[in-house]
Amino acid sequence: MANVEDGKPQFYTCKCFTTDNIFLEDYQLHVRFLSEQQFRLDYQTLLHRLGCVTDQQFEDVLNQISQELERRRHLCAMSAERAAAIKDIYQPLHTHVYHLKETYLAPKFKEIVEYCQSSSASTEGLLDLLEEEAAPKVYRFPVFEKRFCEELVEELEHFERSSAPKGRPNTMNHYGILLNELGFDEGFFTPLRELYLHPLTSLLFPDCGGCCLDSHKAFVVKYDMNEDLDLSYHYDNAEVTLNVSLGKDFTEGNLYFGDMRQVPLSETECSEVEHKVTEGLLHRGQHMHGALPISSGQRWNLIIWMRASQERNKLCPMCNTRPTLVEAEGFADGFTKQSEGLMNVSCVLT
Repeated sequence: MANVEDGKPQFYTCKCFTTDNIFLEDYQLHVRFLSEQQFRLDYQTLLHRLGCVTDQQFEDVLNQISQELERRRHLCAMSAERAAAIKDIYQPLHTHVYHLKETYLAPKFKEIVEYCQSSSASTEGLLDLLEEEAAPKVYRFPVFEKRFCEELVEELEHFERSSAPKGRPNTMNHYGILLNELGFDEGFFTPLRELYLHPLTSLLFPDCGGCCLDSHKAFVVKYDMNEDLDLSYHYDNAEVTLNVSLGKDFTEGNLYFGDMRQVPLSETECSEVEHKVTEGLLHRGQHMHGALPISSGQRWNLIIWMRASQERNKLCPMCNTRPTLVEAEGFADGFTKQSEGLMNVSCVLT
């Protein structure tokens, strides 16, 4: 059971956040950095094969890693400062989009959720209502009404144009918005996860924590011809991910899925999945995937990483070891402190 303060569980991050999964964009490589000696032993030969051949190029890599580690060490404090500044100076364009209403949801999505909440619900019956993609256990369904997607994008563009401070969603996306810093969590994404997504994930993904999701990280990424065009092959720091296409007008930019992260890319055959505006793709967080380049226009995607502390407390998905916990703000990375007797309890569907 998670430790609770003031009626709310305390969430933590894993110490590996400051050492693991550092993305080197120029070489399309995730690395671990404990020391320069360790890094040279583990990666210098590989980096040389990938084009990092001069001393200056290697020094540039070390500088990039140093800057990223410094950013991560101060991430919680900087995020809290940004959130406070945004609350103080930012005037929303569409205040209503910060609070979830059923009218924002697609009728088909509400039908699916209603079925999942019924006493006769079964995985087989749910699958009859969903569109399963070529990639295994990747499901597509409409999530939002088109007008809501348009107003949400308008709100996000309004925020982008403002003088309010902005943070990056993660090391792989240069352009995007952390929605918790804008104040979306309590009124929008927490009820969306608890009331609408949890019934689906409980039936579809009970083997990887879908029935005991207790936190999330929600953010928006933007692809533009003058900014990020695509997203490299990766897995998410989540048990279950929902990726919703919000708009705007764009061509190409489909997602592609491989296998689970334990399977080498050389042994994987990837499947392309079309991503349509207003629709979501629901998949396991550890399912390797990426986004192909857009060829015109601009695309906004809403990403919700949903986490189950009962699962990740046993094994951190980012470093593959039992997590070493570090205090953090909000939902952090979804870890909680549990008693030893509960560490081996499996997530069961109730």
